[in-house]
Amino acid sequence: MIEVVAELSRGPVFMAGEALECVVTVTNPLPPTATSASSEALAWASAQIHCQFYASESRVALPPPDSSQPEVQPESQTVFLPHRGERGQCILSTPPKILFCDLKLDPGESKSYSYSEVLPIEGPPSFRGQLVKYVYKLTIGCQRVNSPITLLRVPLRVLVLTGLQDVRFPQDEAVAPSSPFLEGDEGGKKDSWLSELAGERLMAATSCRSLHLYNISDGQGKVGTFGIFKSVYRLGEDVVGTLNLGEGTVACLQFSVSLQTEEYVQPEYQRRPGCTASVSHITHAWHQESCLHTTRTSFSLPIPLSSTPGFCTAIVSLKWRLHFEFVTSREPGLVLLPPMEQSESATWTGPEQVPVDTFSWDLPIKVLPTSPTLASYAAPGPRTSTITI
Repeated sequence: MIEVVAELSRGPVFMAGEALECVVTVTNPLPPTATSASSEALAWASAQIHCQFYASESRVALPPPDSSQPEVQPESQTVFLPHRGERGQCILSTPPKILFCDLKLDPGESKSYSYSEVLPIEGPPSFRGQLVKYVYKLTIGCQRVNSPITLLRVPLRVLVLTGLQDVRFPQDEAVAPSSPFLEGDEGGKKDSWLSELAGERLMAATSCRSLHLYNISDGQGKVGTFGIFKSVYRLGEDVVGTLNLGEGTVACLQFSVSLQTEEYVQPEYQRRPGCTASVSHITHAWHQESCLHTTRTSFSLPIPLSSTPGFCTAIVSLKWRLHFEFVTSREPGLVLLPPMEQSESATWTGPEQVPVDTFSWDLPIKVLPTSPTLASYAAPGPRTSTITI
């Protein structure tokens, strides 16, 4: 028996373009006092990152499988396929890397191996939606002689910041004198530079503030004015808005606002084009308020760190929005206050019925990723995965 443990030192959340580092420890768990006949051996071990695509086949017309993926008979057990036995399609994978060959471990002996790979920038983000799913995994395959391959899968969460595909490493770094003994350091410098660039872009995009005002009206007149200080946010931030109803000519009795994502299947992949089944809305935060005679109010909706930033692929797009619903009075100049000239013993009650109208309004916003370290702390996942062979 051999125990294989994979540990992600920094956590399971990564930004596309940075390096994933994993330590793989192989142990013979028998006590050291066991006989030499209890030694264990592995023929080889290899590691690879892949992204698996799943879809609701009743609502999504699946694209044809990627012809670049090797075609191997299901009964073959001697070829390392990280997606073996999984549903869906493998749409992205990194080149496999061999960790070791012909490893022999005496009782109580343990050896560790380091695996490092840069997560592809061109891939989609991790996403578990109602219509499609993109799931990343690090798969470690181990095989004994004359035995089938055993797979250890480590779940990953990948955040994608669009725009880094067109970024090139600075030319002054490329032409600078280098030593052949420092190739690993140069690669690490590039990964660090990409990570810093992503952080700088996030800060620049989400730190700009300017007041945006929107007049809200229905068929009878102006209801109020909505104000928001920015339209680009990071995961974990709060969406803060103000609503000024004092300038309205139509009485607003109640309003609600929802922070939602809209998952939309691209037309060419819709099972039934134009059908509402090709769109899915998820509410992440919600605020409701009765606001008759309210002059000014505000709300704050948190963006969950566990959610997925907006993105777009050839198959699906994910967009964020604020969805408002207003309940207004049909009677112009509605006043539901007790008369001022009443004796103290008089009892006043409001009307039992008020004719109302309802309407909705959607305001698109943009949500970007956040620091992978922050996402790891706030939504922790397993750092270690274990399998016994």
